[in-house]
Amino acid sequence: MSAPPRALLPPGSRMPSLMQGLGFWARPRAVLEHGRRRWGRRFTIRLPGQAPFVVLSDPEEIKQLFQAPPDVLHPGEGARVLEPLLGTNSVILLDEGAHLEQRRLLLPAFHGERVERLEGVIAQLAEREVADWPTGRPVALHGALQRLTLEIILRAVFGLERGSRLVALRELLTDILAFSEHPLSLFPVPEVLALVGPLAGQRSKAAQADALIFELIEERRRGGGGGEGAGGVGIAEGSEGSEGGEGGERRGGGEDVLALLLAARHEDGSQMSAQELRDELMTALAAGHETTASQLAWAFVELARHPLVARRLWEEIEAGEDDTYLTATIHEILRRRPVLPNAEPRLVKRAVEIGGFTYPPGVVLVANAYLVHHDPAIYPDPYAFRPERFLERAPGTYTWIPFGGGRRRCLGASFALLEMKVVLRATLRRWQLEPVGAREGTRRRSITMSPARGGEVVLRARARARPRPRPGAIGGHESRRARAVVR
Repeated sequence: MSAPPRALLPPGSRMPSLMQGLGFWARPRAVLEHGRRRWGRRFTIRLPGQAPFVVLSDPEEIKQLFQAPPDVLHPGEGARVLEPLLGTNSVILLDEGAHLEQRRLLLPAFHGERVERLEGVIAQLAEREVADWPTGRPVALHGALQRLTLEIILRAVFGLERGSRLVALRELLTDILAFSEHPLSLFPVPEVLALVGPLAGQRSKAAQADALIFELIEERRRGGGGGEGAGGVGIAEGSEGSEGGEGGERRGGGEDVLALLLAARHEDGSQMSAQELRDELMTALAAGHETTASQLAWAFVELARHPLVARRLWEEIEAGEDDTYLTATIHEILRRRPVLPNAEPRLVKRAVEIGGFTYPPGVVLVANAYLVHHDPAIYPDPYAFRPERFLERAPGTYTWIPFGGGRRRCLGASFALLEMKVVLRATLRRWQLEPVGAREGTRRRSITMSPARGGEVVLRARARARPRPRPGAIGGHESRRARAVVR
């Protein structure tokens, strides 16, 4: 489909698409803010090898965008750059009826009550991780948070306990997802280039990860894992010390995502195929790992620079009060530092009028969370970090969009919010946070935006911190692995 002429689109930079792409990779926030200053709440960005992107940041236009019929706008086609990682069956990449069907199958796995049952597992893993962080010197927490969120999501998705398979899958996925730091991850790559250089290594590792995932799927299917009432996700007794062996790994059953998807049925009564399962599991892993790790890294950067906020949070946590202020703080972190600035780009399939402007087929429309969240007409003093603004009013449907919106709103939003709460509680109970140097800039990791220095802070032990039992722990004391946290 040929790109529409410039005259039919909102104004934007006339620089070559390659230059725009390099700028958007290296300085994403600067490019977005320049676009708003120069052209207002609607402007066009052109990236190499992609359809023109029209960036929207007016809440009324975003409402129209989110409510457009599924046959008019295709978010799945708009996110096709993710297909090599997620697979063709990913709910993120499907449109119309296929998307609705796949979303229906996935919804039970992310139901609020099921997510809440994972709190004990998340808390145990978080306590173990944060206890090993070094103190008294600058430390970049992003890598440690990546390790933590990946292990949490592996437990929640596959129900895997500590053992050789979890280690193997964790290492492969860490290497695969590390490719997000390469500018090529942002653009479609011709098939011939996918066979050489860093992409060839990516393919090899992806094939190894796929083989392991298919093996796990087949084992669970043979073992009957996936029926209702097969048991909850938990920490297997005797799993401590099983690193490198199979003894601590779940063999079937449970309420992890894999178990629930194995029990799911299409409208015709058929099971999800192994390839469908692989693609949705990889989607859950990719979507729930790097995004939450980066969001938590931003959280610690902000809290280190706002000690009064951190102090109030600690007091609320220690007092055992409700988590009203913690919730407001997380809402403010997601407003101030949205790691996914673009809420699932939507490819125009049929001409559509939004905000009085008619867009022809072939254009990609993007609701930009970063610009909406930093609009002074919506959020007074938008660059200030002030959780109190969300004590005064709840997040708006079209003015607070870190998880997108409409029928494409992120399925894992409840899980991400719970994970952030648990990790922040575990950290603030044990550590005080101090800032390091100048404010951190932004570093792009594929479609996400992370702290440029990896979320650097200094940790100090709290004098009044008192030991608390670890939810889900068995038999009291649990040995700790000594790990260095390095950037």
